[in-house]
Amino acid sequence: MTAADILVEELQARNVPFVASLTGHGLDPFHLACQRAGLRVMDVRNEQAASYAAEVAGRLSRSVGVCAVSGAVAHANAMSGVVNAWFDGSPMLLLTGITPLRDLGWGNFQDFNPVPVAAPVCKFARLLDVPERVAQVVHEAFAAATSGRPGPVHLALPLDVASSEVDPARLVRSPVRCGDVRSGGAAAPEAVQEMARLLDAARRPLLVAGSGVYYARGEAALEHLARQQRIPVVVPIWDRGSVLQPYEEFVGVIGAATGGPSLLSEADLILLAGAEFDYRVGQVSPPRISDQAAVIRIHADPARLRQGIECRLSVQGSPATVLEQLAAACRVAACPPAAEWLGECRRRLEAHRQRCLDAADRLPPGISGRDLVLAVRKVLTDETVLLVDGGNIGQWFHQLLTDRYPGHWVTCGVSGVVGWGLAGALSAKALYPDRPVLLLSGDGSFTFTLGELECASRQKLHFTAVVADDQRWGISASGHVRSYGRPLYSALGPTRLDLVAQGLGCRGVRVERKEQLLPALSEALLADAVTVIQVALVHGGPV
Repeated sequence: MTAADILVEELQARNVPFVASLTGHGLDPFHLACQRAGLRVMDVRNEQAASYAAEVAGRLSRSVGVCAVSGAVAHANAMSGVVNAWFDGSPMLLLTGITPLRDLGWGNFQDFNPVPVAAPVCKFARLLDVPERVAQVVHEAFAAATSGRPGPVHLALPLDVASSEVDPARLVRSPVRCGDVRSGGAAAPEAVQEMARLLDAARRPLLVAGSGVYYARGEAALEHLARQQRIPVVVPIWDRGSVLQPYEEFVGVIGAATGGPSLLSEADLILLAGAEFDYRVGQVSPPRISDQAAVIRIHADPARLRQGIECRLSVQGSPATVLEQLAAACRVAACPPAAEWLGECRRRLEAHRQRCLDAADRLPPGISGRDLVLAVRKVLTDETVLLVDGGNIGQWFHQLLTDRYPGHWVTCGVSGVVGWGLAGALSAKALYPDRPVLLLSGDGSFTFTLGELECASRQKLHFTAVVADDQRWGISASGHVRSYGRPLYSALGPTRLDLVAQGLGCRGVRVERKEQLLPALSEALLADAVTVIQVALVHGGPV
């Protein structure tokens, strides 16, 4: 039994369903071990895609997604997904196969230690240098990726270590092997009472439900508290959603580049549940929020509670558990519901959405982003895994489709990255082979990793990709026109992505009229093939 066999055993014990990977000589012992153990390797054409696939797997499953690449520049390519995971707080493992440990620093082929490159954006980064301790180091990596605020981890596997024979009797192995994010812990009773007191005194409370609620599996607790107290709930744009179904208290996303209803600035109490300190919540500081507003921060990771600034009340604990505690305390204290404020929030939301709808009427004739996302709405089911990759089409989606925001809808994440969507769709289909997978992408985003279409077709990872083709980097062009009166290097040329898709073994469809949208979507979702629907859009965003 080799150290690579031990590593694969540890991945399987943690229910890793597949490893996204691009072949390279540094990975040969690991790939052989995967074959021996029957661990699926989802092969791709670009290390960037491998890392995005792992990162999306982590975000969808709330378990550690895994990718494996070779050394040197291959490792640098894979850092794209790692950086995205670092921004977004998503659990993933990057495994890098490298030159033999005995030759490291001796100038051989791809002589490069990847650990110092990965360490600044990883919760754990380590060279696997002792074959008998591989299992123990894997445990430490998974524990780091799944504790507190989740995040990426990295292991470098030298060729000679991977091939080393290991005596199973000499292994150091944890009896607990878990790959799931674990967010536990209740808030101190006095903190719960103080939260209830502040909520009782508030007349315009706002509950900001960030990714921490999702990773804590807090969907039911969030809905319970919101409905009981009639508190408006928002999700920071790009965060993981915890709103499984439409309910009156959910009033959309905040922090969008295209604006939104005025809610954050007028709230007198802001509960940040599993949300991060950043621009999307106005850095919880004037002028984006009132200097009279009380702010409560709830987070599983104590370090995140005091990031940026420390607010009125910091509460450590699982957001799911703390929201349940708060609901119980408010019920006992008979805290009044915020029904009047909720009604005002809903009126503002509907007025804002109507402005977005009306904006499309001012565009030139043809299919707009509004038309496309409203057609997508009609084909979505509760089972559809939806991925949204692109700036301009992403804004249309967030402004018009988010009457709910479940965890099986995936966006770029906090970094705002584009180009991850094709790899994400492969990952989603590998995780959920019996569910429809729909990728909504911009034309610029879609062309980052076009070659992955062949990988999807060959491995029968069938999904539907809808490409909003406005022949430009739309959100950048819109911003340039507003600021400078003209776009700056944001034009793209005409393409026939439908024909490219056919050349890569997929179905390709081109849509140029509104009446073609719904039939094309419906047919694609029933097809036993990867389908690319290229939709010719008029230029222009939602504002």
